[in-house]
Amino acid sequence: MSDPLRERQLVRETLDRAAEAAQRYLADIDADRVRRPGADAAAAALNRAFPEHGDGALAAIEELVRASDGALRASGPRFFHWVIGGDTPAALAADWLTSVWDQNAAAYDSTPIGTVTEELAIAWLKELFGLPASWGGVLTTGATMANFTALAAARSWWGRRHGVDLDARGFAGLPAVPVVSSGYIHPSATKALAMLGIGRDAVRRFARDDVGRVDLTAMEAALRALDGGPAIIVGNAGEVNAGDFDPIDALADLAERYGAWLHVDGAFGLFARATPTAAHLAAGVERAQSVIADGHKWLNVPYDSGFAFVRDASLLAGPFAIGAAYLPKPGEHPMFGAMGPEASRRARGIAIWATLRAYGRDGYREMVERHLDLAQRLAKRVDAAPDLERLAEVPLNIVCFRYRPKDAKADELDALNTGLGAELLADGRVYAGTTRYRGVVAFRPAIVNWRTTQADVDLLVDVVRELGARLGAAAAV
Repeated sequence: MSDPLRERQLVRETLDRAAEAAQRYLADIDADRVRRPGADAAAAALNRAFPEHGDGALAAIEELVRASDGALRASGPRFFHWVIGGDTPAALAADWLTSVWDQNAAAYDSTPIGTVTEELAIAWLKELFGLPASWGGVLTTGATMANFTALAAARSWWGRRHGVDLDARGFAGLPAVPVVSSGYIHPSATKALAMLGIGRDAVRRFARDDVGRVDLTAMEAALRALDGGPAIIVGNAGEVNAGDFDPIDALADLAERYGAWLHVDGAFGLFARATPTAAHLAAGVERAQSVIADGHKWLNVPYDSGFAFVRDASLLAGPFAIGAAYLPKPGEHPMFGAMGPEASRRARGIAIWATLRAYGRDGYREMVERHLDLAQRLAKRVDAAPDLERLAEVPLNIVCFRYRPKDAKADELDALNTGLGAELLADGRVYAGTTRYRGVVAFRPAIVNWRTTQADVDLLVDVVRELGARLGAAAAV
């Protein structure tokens, strides 16, 4: 097989085969192991030699189908390892259409439906999160690029405060950009700062304990010492080990008092604002200058998806401007390719529009509240188990705990939990890896998948205890 033009008549048959495999995958996902036995071997079995003569689309798809055990069931209800959602039915179907339509969501001229759905998605998300309608926004690949986008706007603002068009002439001759945060700042934010030329080491972390909670007094002293110079404050809505929040309202007070830019990284914690039950955790977000969140977390749309909101959208025009004689100019509709890092862009707004259209504000409120209840159920199961120890409060959807049998020695617990974490991932019935919290190895399962039920969180506890007991018995022999 050579030129794909020769296979034009096989498009329908190839899609039908892929759809059949997808339906079989989804039919078992609620009860399936997250990691199937033989996952490594299945992935390794893919043809590694670049063919001189291809075998055609059907052969390629058949090979992928045979290797499907190499795909984690990460979109299922028992993946708790990272903060990863699934795909709602509406988002999944819309994403299939997005691939078929293959739109470049750079501008209205290249895709009316891609542009309009992105406009509506941004507007509806602002409503869901209680952000001012006047703010601008743009869809991105995820939290890292959303942080990059919002902090690029902050960098432009900082340059203007120094009387410099930084996007045109760069940093030459300018001082370092002051960035302050708590101990909760996420690596995606520091990565974005590195990409922007501000630097990872520019961040000064003000923490009052070993958890990372912000020291507001020390942060204010640092801002005051700048003597009116502009600074960027990074607030964190939803810390990844225990789901804790910086006091955003208090950070907004500091930003107003010292003329700083407040950026809020709300990769998943911003969804607290979708329900009155948890909205207080993220109070004050609407006072920030920029806010970001992920779509492939609690919104439950396919990878990759994120969004950045900026109070003054004109600040995006500096770092992300793009122009050529053949390119359109922004008009009645925004040119999203000139508002974010990508010029060639997947039409992510289609899936986001579809899921928001399908389930609405009430549907997302109900889902978030159900997950909050499941997190509390998991915390109670941990508290009731004689061989488990909860390590933190549960303000949102993450439960931080460790395995601690009554006869275990304190200096052996880290090794025990590290080994248990590896066993849990290899076992594959549920998926929850380890982290370090307050200096010890711990589990931090996050509940964000729309499919997750009580049975799934109960199974997590049961499997952790089963594997922990087995490890302990083996060590005693």
